[in-house]
Amino acid sequence: MINLLFLLLGVGLLTIGGEALIRGSLAASKRLGVSPLLSGLVIVGFGTSAPELVVSVNAALNQQPDIAIGNIVGSNIGNVLLILGICALIAPMTIKPLALRRDAVTVVAASIFFLVLVGGSSLGRADGVFLLISLLVYLIWAYRSERIHAPSAELNIAEVEEVHELPKSVGWTVTAVIIGLLLLISGSQVLLIGAVGIAESLGVSEAVIGLTLVAVGTSLPELSISVIAALRRHADVAIGNILGSNIFNLFGILGVSALLQPLPVHVRILQFDQWVMLASSVLLFLFLYTGRRLSRLEGGVLLAAYGVYIGLSFIVFGG
Repeated sequence: MINLLFLLLGVGLLTIGGEALIRGSLAASKRLGVSPLLSGLVIVGFGTSAPELVVSVNAALNQQPDIAIGNIVGSNIGNVLLILGICALIAPMTIKPLALRRDAVTVVAASIFFLVLVGGSSLGRADGVFLLISLLVYLIWAYRSERIHAPSAELNIAEVEEVHELPKSVGWTVTAVIIGLLLLISGSQVLLIGAVGIAESLGVSEAVIGLTLVAVGTSLPELSISVIAALRRHADVAIGNILGSNIFNLFGILGVSALLQPLPVHVRILQFDQWVMLASSVLLFLFLYTGRRLSRLEGGVLLAAYGVYIGLSFIVFGG
């Protein structure tokens, strides 16, 4: 029970900290004259992955590679199967050709890169450098393509400002950023304590907890923003948020984590979870490619697939 309370407290701190950081960062970007387009791509699109970042980096530095990698792989699976499944059930979701050609294809490519890089059962510092370079290439591509086409990234900022009021003064802006960072760091520490304790008490591996409980907990910012966007019929924000988050998770967070500390990959991730991550990415691409939309039926298929994945995670691959 104590470990569960630690886990829930950690998730709460991460969620509040991530929200505060996004608010403060957006307010700061406005004051510094950063373009809404770049802010939308980087701060909102990737800012929701801040909990995954601090948890995985913290786990890597604490010699807990199963949680560091499991958190990312599990979050990417949950983002597609769970969050987009829920959003599609709320309202059928259309996607613009640009997002399909660029972001959905990049998610599939990033999943394939992961499979190739962990072929030796570990992620080394050279792999981390490659992933971070890939992220930089994607950001340059995304920024240039958004300038040419309709800037859907700016809609991300509008969506956040509709839901949350940004700090008005410099003092509150700085305070929001500092508090957000402190809550993220402390939340990651508390969450890791609870996650390891639960794994030990249930007799399952840290990889299982990282792939499920930790992954879902750190994905709550993506869930909240995407569900709100779906309720308001802003499909671009919901889908773009998930695709951007998955790209940043694999390229950015794993890149930083592997650069700081080489990460051995748990055997169950090699045998099972990496293939589920790739299959979910390909399935999403196929659903979006046929008809340029995600229907309620397809959303139901994604949710059902997530239920099967969770069942197999604990029953078959729980060791």
